[in-house]
Amino acid sequence: MSSLLKVDNEIKTKVDAFRERITAEKLLELDQFLKDPTINIRELKEIHSEINLTVPDPILLTDIHDGLEGQNAKKRKLEDGAGDDKVGGTKVFVMPGGMMKSNGKLVELIEKVKPEIRTLIEKCNTVKMWVQLLIPRIEDGNNFGVSIQEETVAELRTVEGEAASYLDQISRYYITRAKLVSKIAKYPHVEDYRRTVTEIDEKEYISLKIIVSELRNQYVTLHDMILKNIEKIKRPRSSNTDALY
Repeated sequence: MSSLLKVDNEIKTKVDAFRERITAEKLLELDQFLKDPTINIRELKEIHSEINLTVPDPILLTDIHDGLEGQNAKKRKLEDGAGDDKVGGTKVFVMPGGMMKSNGKLVELIEKVKPEIRTLIEKCNTVKMWVQLLIPRIEDGNNFGVSIQEETVAELRTVEGEAASYLDQISRYYITRAKLVSKIAKYPHVEDYRRTVTEIDEKEYISLKIIVSELRNQYVTLHDMILKNIEKIKRPRSSNTDALY
């Protein structure tokens, strides 16, 4: 029982710090982050990354089959279904310039945003546990304060899930870009693949700015909800105040 009370007190201390200090500090930090020049680039051409994959010289193929041999070759093609319109790509054994680098500017920005996402997830988890520990036993009537606690837990869980989805979004960006670069290596003559990589980079840059803005807004929303309902969250039922706090 004493260990449970110790854990409860530790969580309460973290929550008080979240309400009084961390939220205010994070709001100021994220506001400054949104004003940073690295996240306010107007000309998106500045974030483009050069793809060092040269277009190889065309290879001329000549038909060396003639007479009966040519007829047999044609017959084999038709039997194998090779007569369909299929384009084979270039076999890639090694990149000419070594490892194909990621977009350095976006990687640097992502590494700044990810810690902010993890911090929000951790804080939501701590506050959620604190509110859940304050929920009293189930009784008939006088459950208005309990409903406020449950709504607070639901909102914290929603914010936590949205923050986790931002990390998934970053992973999907890397996977999508890697597949496109692989396509460029296999089909170096197709310009559309190169343009698609540029579009993906621009989209991710815009998404990262939206993520930072959403993180700030979520801190504001959580702080406002907890501050307005702090008494009901701490004491959901007036009849058992002494037992709860």
